[in-house]
Amino acid sequence: MPTLVSVNVSTGGIPKLPVKICSVTLDGLQGDGRDHDKHVKKDRAISLIDIEILNQLIKEGYKVYPGAVGENFTVEKLNVQSLEPGDQLSFSGGLVIELVESRRPCFVLDTLGEQLKTDIVGRCGFLAKVLVENNVTPGEAITVLNNN
Repeated sequence: MPTLVSVNVSTGGIPKLPVKICSVTLDGLQGDGRDHDKHVKKDRAISLIDIEILNQLIKEGYKVYPGAVGENFTVEKLNVQSLEPGDQLSFSGGLVIELVESRRPCFVLDTLGEQLKTDIVGRCGFLAKVLVENNVTPGEAITVLNNN
């Protein structure tokens, strides 16, 4: 079953650091800031990536961990890149989000390695908006509600 491995926030920029519980509103995660105005939109309230992708990047020599590439949610067994815009994710604690668009790498990743922006293309995760607000904690099960 897909699971939420880590919930990550920062006052802005990377890395985002894990928290044990977080309130999620239509605007995003409580305490999570964004350094660039283009990211301050309700349809970019949450970013998520698979832990399996982070593990691939580690094998490729990158020093990454949950939150390192700026994702709010690190998930497991979800295969985010196989999902589509409009798909919804329902978390066992009550939060519901909708995937909006695939995430594209940003220059802030340069601090993790010059080639990371190139190497992560196509596996950078997704941006999502919040449909149902709630608190969220690591370990929650995730149910995919496809849009088709």
